[in-house]
Amino acid sequence: MDTQLDTPLLSPHHLEYRPLQPQQPRPAATAEERLPFTVRLVHNQQDLSKALQIRYAAYARHVPSFAESLKLAEPTDSNDGVAILLAESKFDGSPLGTMRIQTNGFNPLSLEQSVELPDWLQDKSLAEATRLGVTEQKVGRIVKTVLFKAYYLYCVQNGIDWMVIAGRSPIDRQYDRLLFSDVYPGMGYIPLRHANNMPHRVLAFEVGTAEERWNLAKHPLTNFIFHTSHPDINIGSRNPAQLQ
Repeated sequence: MDTQLDTPLLSPHHLEYRPLQPQQPRPAATAEERLPFTVRLVHNQQDLSKALQIRYAAYARHVPSFAESLKLAEPTDSNDGVAILLAESKFDGSPLGTMRIQTNGFNPLSLEQSVELPDWLQDKSLAEATRLGVTEQKVGRIVKTVLFKAYYLYCVQNGIDWMVIAGRSPIDRQYDRLLFSDVYPGMGYIPLRHANNMPHRVLAFEVGTAEERWNLAKHPLTNFIFHTSHPDINIGSRNPAQLQ
């Protein structure tokens, strides 16, 4: 995920990936939690403008020269198979966070401009998360965690086999803590064209074994992700690429 953020996900442990057999359908959530914000899909130009506002602000804090190119929508934003998540304050509707999800059902992933996927990811359904950004406000930390959950739920809903991200140092460490694994072990950081050629690690997360692996690792976010219902996350069901 070629993001320029300084708010860590809510997970304090470095944990290793363990390959498992796909899990059985997970039980229904046992608790419900309301959030001070909503997360939903971008459906129109007004929504997209809010997402771009957060995207630009997040990148401008670290790579202002690259951020200038993100003031306007990118061609990928309107491609088929692409969803853009938007987190909005319930208080005043202000944008708090965003993430773009691109599946490979219509086009190759953005990172495939720079690298060839290994055999074990070939012929798999993939979803790459890019352009993650959150507000500098204190709530930004939980917004990022909820965006990750929405990303995961979107993948479950759409039958995605693997979540794929690219993270620059030190942002990549948060994905280690989420049990992502290196797609190219030993290669280190790879310049990516869609990330202004900044070096990133490419990592992947198997959707079908997620809950079992997190349970085995006693991951601190297990209940939050798998056993808590968040009605304020609404990822819908239609292709969001057709902006109105």
